[in-house]
Amino acid sequence: MNGKKLILLVGALVIAVVTAIMAKNMFSGSGANQAQAAPVVPAGPEVLIARKPLPVGTIIEADDLVFQAWPKELLDGTYYTEDEEDSDPTALYGTVVRTAIAAGQPITRGSLVGPEDRGFLAAALGPGMRAVTIPVSNTSGVAGFIFPGDRVDLVLTQEVSGDGPSLKASETIVRNLRVLATDQRITDKNEDGQVEVKTFSTVTVEATPKIAEKVAVAQTIGQLSLSLRALVDNTAELERAIASGEVEVPEDATPGEERKLLLAVANKPIDTDITYTTGGQVSRFQRSSIPSQGSGGSSNAQPSAPAAPAGGYVSAGPSVRVARGNAVTVVPVGAR
Repeated sequence: MNGKKLILLVGALVIAVVTAIMAKNMFSGSGANQAQAAPVVPAGPEVLIARKPLPVGTIIEADDLVFQAWPKELLDGTYYTEDEEDSDPTALYGTVVRTAIAAGQPITRGSLVGPEDRGFLAAALGPGMRAVTIPVSNTSGVAGFIFPGDRVDLVLTQEVSGDGPSLKASETIVRNLRVLATDQRITDKNEDGQVEVKTFSTVTVEATPKIAEKVAVAQTIGQLSLSLRALVDNTAELERAIASGEVEVPEDATPGEERKLLLAVANKPIDTDITYTTGGQVSRFQRSSIPSQGSGGSSNAQPSAPAAPAGGYVSAGPSVRVARGNAVTVVPVGAR
């Protein structure tokens, strides 16, 4: 190999080495810039936030609130911070949400209203709803096992007077009423945060204006009793409403809109499809039809019922009149 070729070969190797070193420096510098970590923002004090969405009228419970670290520069004076004396979450249990709070949003001092605050009950009511108080006893109030937030049916028991024994009857006049308070108690927890069963003399429920009128009239007619509903009953009422066509979900509705519509129907009080039971369905010695109003009664009086035999029983079915001399006896046929 002559000297000229050797010089060219050495020059080519030098150029290759220089090019490789330059390329390595260029790529390593670019990678270092990409891997550079962002500056860490120091966390501030822990702030009380909503664990889940809290719409207007929600009664605060233990699983609704949680403390979470919050950036110091975003801290607001209206937030409940963990190091403050008045930020004990248990003191907020039983309060009502006055303005809607999104999940993860801090709880502000103006977003909740307590039982001692003005407008507490109005904040607990849904749009267009009214609060109605019903007197109850230990038996008609389910022995104190009804708590705020439960759903109940309202049963009216009365006696219809007339000639002879009166007609005893009970009927479910309203279903699916939401309990707002028992006496002046708006939570089932005591001061220690434990569930406490206590008897009460009044129950405040949420109702539409029309149902509120019905409840007011029903209190003058007879005795009102509460019937506690199971949680699955709301689902059954919703399925019934969908099957009957009462609920129509738009085809272009989003899942959130559908859920909101269905929940509104499931939580709506119902005063239709009233069921009733008369004394004759309970005992064969009680009436099962409306008693006679007698002569000279009002023009709206019901048709006279047949005279009651000894014992006061009147059959709702067919009967046979048996004459023995001047005595006529009505004998029910096929009565149970």
